[in-house]
Amino acid sequence: MQAFLTYSIYGTALFLMLLGLYAVLMKKNLIKIVIGLSVADSGLHLLFVAVGYINGGTAPIFSPAVAGTGTVMTDPVPQALVLTAIVIGFGVTAVALALVVRLYRKHNTTNIDEIKNLKW
Repeated sequence: MQAFLTYSIYGTALFLMLLGLYAVLMKKNLIKIVIGLSVADSGLHLLFVAVGYINGGTAPIFSPAVAGTGTVMTDPVPQALVLTAIVIGFGVTAVALALVVRLYRKHNTTNIDEIKNLKW
């Protein structure tokens, strides 16, 4: 049962990354492209957290009661990296959407093909 759960999380992460990649490569609307980047980013976060999980592990809080028991603890580094990546991803998404709004105000479109045909 545990292996099925692990592989289903890996599959979900892969699906999210592929869905985001599809949106980035195939869509012509800039807002959909930014959403696709965010979805792919979320899939990558899910994959990192799933890889860092240890079955039966506890939180890595060291105390005198836990010191000599040989308790298995999870690795906090993937969780910290994902937390940092979420904040960075939020900032990148906000800046990308701000650029899309600027392009829309200037050209009245978010379609990539129409923006490419315009002369600066």
